[in-house]
Amino acid sequence: MFRYFLSFSLLLLCFVYSNNAVADNWDEATYRNAYLREKDNTKKFWRQVALGKYYQMNNVQKADSIRYAIIEASRIESDSAKLQALIYDLRIEALQGNKSAYYAKILQLQPYLSRTNSKLNQVNIFHLLGEYHTAYREFEQATVYLDEALRFSKQVRNYALIGETNRLLAKLSMEQNKRDASLDYAETSIQYARRSSDKPLMAKCMNMQALIYSFFGQVELSVSKNFIALQLAKDAGDLPQVAQYQREIGESQYQIFNYDNANVFFIQSRETAWRIRDKRLVGLANIDMGLVKLAKKEYDEAIKELKSAVLILHSFNDQDGLGLAHKFLGNSYNEQRKYDEALRYYNMALVYFESAANRSEIASVYHLVGTVFAEQGKYKNALNYLNRSIEIRTNYGYNGGVYPSYKEIADVYKKTGDMKLAYRYLNMYSDFTDSARIVEVSAKIAELSELYRSEQRERLIATQADSIELQRKQKENTELKNIFQTYIIIGFLVVLALASFILYYRLKQRNIRQLQQEAEMNQTLLRSQMNPHFVFNAMSVIQSYIYENDTKNSTKFLINFSKLMRLILENSSKEFISLATEIDILNKYLETQKLRFGDRFTYEVSVNDQLLDEEAIIPPMITQPFIENAIEHGQLHTIEGGFIHVRFTKDEEMLHVMIEDNGIGRKGSKNNKKSAEHKSMAMKITQDRINNLSYKYKILGRMEMEDYDKEEETGTLVNIYLPYRTEGGNG
Repeated sequence: MFRYFLSFSLLLLCFVYSNNAVADNWDEATYRNAYLREKDNTKKFWRQVALGKYYQMNNVQKADSIRYAIIEASRIESDSAKLQALIYDLRIEALQGNKSAYYAKILQLQPYLSRTNSKLNQVNIFHLLGEYHTAYREFEQATVYLDEALRFSKQVRNYALIGETNRLLAKLSMEQNKRDASLDYAETSIQYARRSSDKPLMAKCMNMQALIYSFFGQVELSVSKNFIALQLAKDAGDLPQVAQYQREIGESQYQIFNYDNANVFFIQSRETAWRIRDKRLVGLANIDMGLVKLAKKEYDEAIKELKSAVLILHSFNDQDGLGLAHKFLGNSYNEQRKYDEALRYYNMALVYFESAANRSEIASVYHLVGTVFAEQGKYKNALNYLNRSIEIRTNYGYNGGVYPSYKEIADVYKKTGDMKLAYRYLNMYSDFTDSARIVEVSAKIAELSELYRSEQRERLIATQADSIELQRKQKENTELKNIFQTYIIIGFLVVLALASFILYYRLKQRNIRQLQQEAEMNQTLLRSQMNPHFVFNAMSVIQSYIYENDTKNSTKFLINFSKLMRLILENSSKEFISLATEIDILNKYLETQKLRFGDRFTYEVSVNDQLLDEEAIIPPMITQPFIENAIEHGQLHTIEGGFIHVRFTKDEEMLHVMIEDNGIGRKGSKNNKKSAEHKSMAMKITQDRINNLSYKYKILGRMEMEDYDKEEETGTLVNIYLPYRTEGGNG
């Protein structure tokens, strides 16, 4: 009964956890260990790619740090692996905002269209090529690639691919200024993403809808859609998207003058960016925070934030980010009437935006330069830049974005006394502002209507539920119902108490078995350390020194041997001892053995100073069985130039112990049955101790053994990885 109750409880907990947390059973350590342990080169490559994709969502710096290793590893693999490495590389360029490198690397994928038979790979290439041609406004070519992607996606009936293709078609239509078509594609992409249960894709498709609404001036709808995208990205654990959507929501809040709310989202974006080690996103968040300070007339603080953003973004080739930072620096000086300084920063912004082919921002900067010339009384220059801004926006962007330029041109003509043209442009400005107001009001009405319909549906459901509940209550006998509920509660409490008692009893029994196992291991360890053969051999050495009347060596040997026995007896019962004490034991043991065999081998015990500074601790004498194997069964004293090396280092959260010798090796000692049995016993004892520590401290330790000289199959190399612990804490 308890088993069924416990199983049900565990299933319930798993269900609750899976619905309230990201399914993140695979963390960084799991991905990394899977990669490090893999021996097959092809499998190792794909495990490294999986680790890289984890880093893309959780640590951008680490994702960047392994991309060249992925590319190098792919060179000896299949075309599919090479393609995956190239796509990984260009995704890192996108995360770093390096658009020129990103688009250049997309073109490198084109030859793989004829080299791969995988429709999945072909669709991914079509997507990227469609994105490339959209960015460079080569709309016909972009349409060809995306139509092919849609056809292939439907052939393989992959909802995620169909959804992503429609998302890219929505972006293409938006760039062509086709509002209705872009929204239709966006809605279709959301439907297919929902059917695929792909939350990151759902977030991207919802964000595409938000971008379209923002592009066409419908700020409220854009914000509402981006809130949904943000929540989906959080649920999916896609932190780069989370940081990006937080910025976009903040920017929308800024557009409608909610500066405090905007700043809250910018701060959240920066915190998320720091969490995933994405310095570029930190820099972009700094730009936005500087923008808020600029809106509040805090010019010095605004300039400080913007210049800090420039310093960060200079380490990346993010032309758009640098352009925005310089544009807003120009605004800071413009508002302070420092026009020469403002024009200098505007010109620098234009250089960056032109490099990025960002026509919308180029038009924005032209407008700003025109306003500066107007303030300086250089009306001809002002009209030139303002008209160029209108021309770019009319040809390449949302037409509603031109109306501020119409207003500025009307003001210029008014100042020059040309009232006819001033009146004409003022009317054009009025038409656009009225149109913008109509769009805004329509959006609000649509949103309010949808909210109203939702509330009506909820009220209807609630009313029906109340009616059903009332009828049920009237039919039931209230007293019997209460008694029945009381019995149910009492029964449940009894079962829960019984289950808790059984669970407590079993945990206690398991802890007792754990303690017994540790005690048995300690006794086994002590017996192995106090090997009678070693003690008898040591006594024989002392006896021979005495027969030879060699008082000096016998005294030296006896003192060293007695200190070694005292250290072993004092420390073998402890769970951990200091690394310094362990090294002291090793040195005395090796020195005793060296004296015994008359300096017929050398030894070295080395340790990283960091371990001693941090007061690292280690299970006592965990290396001694392998050192004894090397000397006794590896016949180290019979080898010319025999040596044994022991090294202690820190490998991330593990203590790495390496023992190497150049004895006769595992193959040579197989002929000696007694030697083989002793080695097997030593390995079992050590492996049991490592398993015990791994279970207790929830860190996966391991032991690896191989030949020191793989060609000659001689010598032995042992690597032991233990949970890293220190005197003052957990390491």
